[in-house]
Amino acid sequence: MMQQILRDMFVDPELLDELNEGQKQILFYKIRQEQVRRWTEHDSQQEGSWERSRVLTNRDETRKSVQWLKGRDGEVWVWIMGEAPGDKPHELIVKELMEERAKRQAQLEAQELWRKKEEEIKQKFRDAITKEKARLVAGKWKEEAEDRKAAKQEEERIREKLKKQEEEERKREEEEIRRAEEERAKELYMSLEQEQSKSEQRDREWEEQLRRSKEADEEMTRKARWARDEYNRQSLRAIEKGHVAGLSVQFQKQTHLNKANPHKRHSTFTEPTTSPVSNNEVHPRPGLQRAEPPLYRRRQSRRHSTTTLQPLMDSPAWVRAPRPSSRESVVVWFTEEQKPKKAGYERNTNDIAPWFHGIISREDSEGLLMNATEGCFLVRVSERIWGYTLSYRTASGFKHFLIDASGDYYSFLGVDQNRHATLADLIDFHKEDVITTTGKELLLEACMRSGPSADFGGLFS
Repeated sequence: MMQQILRDMFVDPELLDELNEGQKQILFYKIRQEQVRRWTEHDSQQEGSWERSRVLTNRDETRKSVQWLKGRDGEVWVWIMGEAPGDKPHELIVKELMEERAKRQAQLEAQELWRKKEEEIKQKFRDAITKEKARLVAGKWKEEAEDRKAAKQEEERIREKLKKQEEEERKREEEEIRRAEEERAKELYMSLEQEQSKSEQRDREWEEQLRRSKEADEEMTRKARWARDEYNRQSLRAIEKGHVAGLSVQFQKQTHLNKANPHKRHSTFTEPTTSPVSNNEVHPRPGLQRAEPPLYRRRQSRRHSTTTLQPLMDSPAWVRAPRPSSRESVVVWFTEEQKPKKAGYERNTNDIAPWFHGIISREDSEGLLMNATEGCFLVRVSERIWGYTLSYRTASGFKHFLIDASGDYYSFLGVDQNRHATLADLIDFHKEDVITTTGKELLLEACMRSGPSADFGGLFS
């Protein structure tokens, strides 16, 4: 299962929901390691082409470039308005800029308004003079020669009067425009001040979002660092216990054989021989089991062999999919692959282990563990992967650990590096060794079956 995840670089969302936060971080750390490995390989392949591209770029002498002015410390010189010695405070500079901007805008609007008023005044008095001339010409007194001088004087008097009125109206309009200009400048200043306040509020909100984003990034970095440290600790612990390929008890035996027979070299590790031991002797913990080819390859190779004994899993109707598609496929898989391996049984007996509950849901397992003490556990068949789920009761809640059984060994998915030959070996191992060094999960007490788990979900019917 882990090899498939690393090959596809994809984790099914339903499978991801089965993992707790620590398991997710460790699984993502492994995926990140695989991404770095692929990138390093790709980078080495592209190094030659990058070198040629760099040489061609250096030859391009016509390429434009930008050089930044640097300070005494060698960094790019930056001047922040309002913070240099002798500068006005930033708030005062902003206020003056806003006042200048409002005043300039008000002047422009006042000039445009005065131009329109000037045109209206000139047109008004041009019409008045034209009408008065028409009236004087039409008058009888203008027809008489002796009165022409008086008419001229009257015309001049009226012209002076109208000009005076024009000047008075001009002053009134100028005063009104000046007052309107001052009011408009105040309005513009208030609007700019409000806009500045809104801008500062947006800046504060952005800074708060940035702070929260940084805190979230720091939290994710802390979790990723924890996952990496947990992964390294589990790897070292597995190496010390001898449960990693090439570092098991077989490797130690091979080392002794090489020292005893320096002229003889073994290309592969030999299988450890087993012999009956008494109940008082300590059972050695099983190491890494030799991997078998995939199921369809084993079936094809046996089809052309002379072996007469065919296991049930070699039936043409049984082809394992990447993940279970239905409850019936899980039952077939357990019956034809896991029962021959004594999965769910006590070690070296035909009795079903008290911790094995068959096919039950996550909710049912938590209901069984609800009133249990810390360290109580059960194992149920998973419907998400070809394997099992170990449900564990903590002091504050529950934890669920996926057990990968898709190969010829049993190991936690995304937690540790220990591989066990049987499911009972995995359970017995973690009765003495914690599952994770941070959680300190020890399997102390098996949860007894009742209710939905009494019939094992139809596995043994």
